[in-house]
Amino acid sequence: MPVSLLVASNDEHFREMVRENLLNVPNSRVIAEYPEVSSTLYIRVMQDLERHPEAALILDMSYDADAALESLRKVKQAVPELYCVASNFQADGDTVLGAVRAGASDFLTQPMKRLEFRDAMHRLEATPRKVTTTASRLGKIYTFIGAKGGAGTTTLAVNYASVLAQRKQQTVLLDFDWVANDVAMQLGAQPQYTLMEVGENVSRMDQALFEGFVTRDPLGFFLVGPPDSLEQRGYFTEPMFREFSTFLVEKYQSVVVDAGTNVNDDVVLAAMQASSSVFIVVTQDFPAIRNAQRYLAFLMRMGFTQDQLKIVINRYQKKHDSNLASLDQVKSTLNQEVFYGIPQSAAVANAINKARPFVQDRQAAGELDRLFRKFVDKATGVQREAEAKTA
Repeated sequence: MPVSLLVASNDEHFREMVRENLLNVPNSRVIAEYPEVSSTLYIRVMQDLERHPEAALILDMSYDADAALESLRKVKQAVPELYCVASNFQADGDTVLGAVRAGASDFLTQPMKRLEFRDAMHRLEATPRKVTTTASRLGKIYTFIGAKGGAGTTTLAVNYASVLAQRKQQTVLLDFDWVANDVAMQLGAQPQYTLMEVGENVSRMDQALFEGFVTRDPLGFFLVGPPDSLEQRGYFTEPMFREFSTFLVEKYQSVVVDAGTNVNDDVVLAAMQASSSVFIVVTQDFPAIRNAQRYLAFLMRMGFTQDQLKIVINRYQKKHDSNLASLDQVKSTLNQEVFYGIPQSAAVANAINKARPFVQDRQAAGELDRLFRKFVDKATGVQREAEAKTA
């Protein structure tokens, strides 16, 4: 069986060494890299295993052995059949035994030696493995991030969450744009509690507490975002989000994130890392395409894959306009297929002025509603399931 690896390490040098050593192993590849061994590692592992059920995990314990052991335990609890290789500079009996008890199938000593790594991969190939089955065991996170301001990121996130709620999915919509804070405006909501309260209570969060102080939209999804006052930047950190996201994916089917445009924000980056899909929202004007190119390059360097990153053109126009990039130009510039194009429609502005999602009034939205629901179908896998049934 070909070797497919998921690599988890806080150290870029370790991840690079794995990549280099795999060059000597035929039919092998790195499927995904995780630049942080954290308590939420199992979420990303499960998401990637849905796409690559044959993959194995190699986990670097050298940065923080105790935290790594806890991450390994959580991964194995979530996916008992996953083949895991642990690695550390220490290889004494207690270290190796601790890794095995936490769920490691094999152990590699650092610095890695080429022969030892190759032998470990041969043991992996020779070990009978069950195909991992992780579907539907956790909720999914979908993050929308705009390549520039005004691309319509909030509108897409709001309506995406609305369609999921209309389909009776338990859905949470998060607004991580602390400056614009447009989600509440587009929904006509005036939340009493915000991400500040989430941060203050995240260590004791349960479903009753969460639903007691966040806003519920009439369509059924829950909304939480930043304070309306710009003076209150709030205290909501990356570790808080990681703990919060663990709670959310265990209790809710879908979590939709409006990430604004700040790809460098620690909380936004953590949200994207936990996401099964990251939608990079662009328009066909050239500054947006240039920014999308920069975003893609940055995110790929951060360990994201093209499977996770999806280009969505908002206000898409098929008709040629010299001031706008064509579909072929967008593909060529970004070196990536466009996932979906959502057409321009006056229904969007009308809905925003009414402070409600355009999918709420399907008749008024017309063709836009139909095409947007097809986008949600494709993004959530409904389209793939329908094709599989008819195949």
